[in-house]
Amino acid sequence: MSATPGRSDELLKRITMDPALCGGRPCVRGMRIRVSDVIDLLAAGLSAQQVVEELPDLELDDVRACLAFASRRLNHPTLVA
Repeated sequence: MSATPGRSDELLKRITMDPALCGGRPCVRGMRIRVSDVIDLLAAGLSAQQVVEELPDLELDDVRACLAFASRRLNHPTLVA
């Protein structure tokens, strides 16, 4: 099951990139919580709810936004020479 495009676009607004914050890496809502931090916690086996409990400044939609961001980044074709 995939998210509807409109919903995904709304979620992606939660992801910010600022050269002055975390070296320009994608973060959640301008906080110093990187998308990669959230993905790493999910990869370690935490549920979305557990991630929110581990990082209490996050909301469940932030976790969903991180997944949507990662999915979009990985869904682009790469040209191989």
